Amino acid sequence: MNIFYNKNGIGDTLIIALTDIENRTYERKGNVAKIFDQDSGTVAGYHIFSISEQLQIDAVGQVELTEALIEKINEIIKQNGFDDQLDADLSPKFVVGYVETKEKHPNADKLSICTVNVGAEQLQIVCGAPNVDAGQKVVVAKVGAVMPSGLVIKDAELRGVASSGMICSARELALPNAPEEKGILVLADEEYKIGQEFK
Repeated sequence: MNIFYNKNGIGDTLIIALTDIENRTYERKGNVAKIFDQDSGTVAGYHIFSISEQLQIDAVGQVELTEALIEKINEIIKQNGFDDQLDADLSPKFVVGYVETKEKHPNADKLSICTVNVGAEQLQIVCGAPNVDAGQKVVVAKVGAVMPSGLVIKDAELRGVASSGMICSARELALPNAPEEKGILVLADEEYKIGQEFK
């Protein structure tokens, strides 16, 4: 789940994005519009209009998820006539990972298949950086992360191989003084613990 707000850009509307769908339709009750797939019924998200009447949001762009915010959103959804309840994964989306293995992609010369330990789980990530290697500590954007560019990280398939997450460069993370050359950010081993949040 990701939540976005930009009063000057799109008006006083809170956008709650849950998943992608193909056959989009919506149902509106009061100030809440529920967006869902008309064939499967899968809920893609919600728009809450005139949100500043019920909630003060200072963010421009992505809104930080908190338990209190989710609770308030659920309350607003219910007040407007929907029975749905949102559950959010509040775990960090940018974490320190450890590249355990790196193998050549069978269908692409410049891609590698990496097994990355992010503490609570191991992720398979397809990476195109020339400097990625086993034994490195790296920054991983997990599925659901929103990059500074606005890109939302999703499960993907790259040249026939599943990939869950992204190993990030300093430039992709919009870090100051990021190098121009291509390549992931390799972290100093002793300063970071596997699975810790990267801020």
